[in-house]
Amino acid sequence: QVQLVESGGGLVQAGDSLSLSCAASGRTFNNYYAGWFRQAPGKEREFVAAISRSGTTTGYADSVKGRFTISRDNAKNTVYLQMSSLNSEDTAVYYCAAGSGSGNPYFTSRWRYAYWGQGTQVTVSS
Repeated sequence: QVQLVESGGGLVQAGDSLSLSCAASGRTFNNYYAGWFRQAPGKEREFVAAISRSGTTTGYADSVKGRFTISRDNAKNTVYLQMSSLNSEDTAVYYCAAGSGSGNPYFTSRWRYAYWGQGTQVTVSS
C-alpha cells in the first residue's frame, strides 16, 4: 500500500505560477511510477503529467506541455508539479497517483494507477 497526500493548491491569478507536492508513505516509493491528474466540475478526470520510477522519463498532456513540470525526489518520497502561465482552464482538483504496472516507464491512463491522493483544489481567476 502507498498513501499519497497532496498539498500546495490554492487560488491564483491568470499568468501566475503554483507548485504542488505529493508526499508518499508506505512502501518504497521508487517502486512506483507517479502521475498527476485533474478533474474540473462536470468533466472526466484527465491526465496531466507522469514520471517514471527513477524520474528520468516524463510525459505531459498537450494542454500543459511547456507550462508544467513534473519531478520527483525519491529520497524524500515526494512528487512535484510545477505549474506556470496558469489560465482559467487549469482550474480543477488535482490528484496525485502512483502505480506499479510494467511495460512502460509510466502510463497516461488513470486505470493504470492503483493509489490516489485526496486531491487539492487549484483555482485560477482571470
